[in-house]
Amino acid sequence: MKKIIYLSIVICLLFFSCERHEVKDHNSEKKDSVIVADPVSNYQHLVAAIAWYSRSGEMRACYYQAFNLAKMQLDSKLAKMPKNKKKAVVADIDETLLNNIPFEIKCVETGRGYSKEIWEQWTSLSKALALPGALEFCNYAKKKGVEVFYITNRRINELAVTKKNLDSLKFPYADDAHLICRTDENSKEKRRNTVAKDYEILLLIGDNLADFSDVFEKRDTDFGFSAVDQNKEKFGEKFIILPNPMYGDWEMAIYGKNKKFTDAEKGKYLKEELKSGY
Repeated sequence: MKKIIYLSIVICLLFFSCERHEVKDHNSEKKDSVIVADPVSNYQHLVAAIAWYSRSGEMRACYYQAFNLAKMQLDSKLAKMPKNKKKAVVADIDETLLNNIPFEIKCVETGRGYSKEIWEQWTSLSKALALPGALEFCNYAKKKGVEVFYITNRRINELAVTKKNLDSLKFPYADDAHLICRTDENSKEKRRNTVAKDYEILLLIGDNLADFSDVFEKRDTDFGFSAVDQNKEKFGEKFIILPNPMYGDWEMAIYGKNKKFTDAEKGKYLKEELKSGY
């Protein structure tokens, strides 16, 4: 009887030993596959931002709030202006009026970061959807006699597909006169000034501080905090800011405008920059 019990214990030990060994090997293989094949590992720093932007009610609320405020400010400003003066609103396009979340998700899925070629593959489809409240506001401005100018850093070769996208969604003023793409420089200051020659710009709307003024283009010392503080009375009054946790000048300010970081290194660097302070 003792021999039978002893033999049973030995068999059980061998069984569980083999099972543990097999599980360990399985997990090891899975870990290796994540490192080698899973592109999400290189984009982990983007996943939460994309999820919030595409799945949270708070994101939609932020957009509705911003465009509701824009309507209120537009009405307030129009009440104080002569009716015969030409008036305009200047708006950015990407992550301000149009939603490019499918492109951001594709970057995570494929492990291929932003490049001019990949981006233009997306914009060439003219399939970006309007963001919450964006179309309603632009049509509201038109109804009030205010022209909408779209100043974007999409390149000039993207003008036709961008115009097609805006027009398919029924955005007003989707024409060559009102759609102003990037030609030779990132800064939008010259293009804003061109509009300002003939129009009174009542509102500037964007997801990036540089959509408002060139004073926000330099963030070398304090990430642009001081420039924002010095212009705080303009936010919600003339500047309407929209949320974009996925990309922008804020990110490059953290990297020190070092564009040589790989996607994997970006996540590591961002984490290292965060300090609890206690």
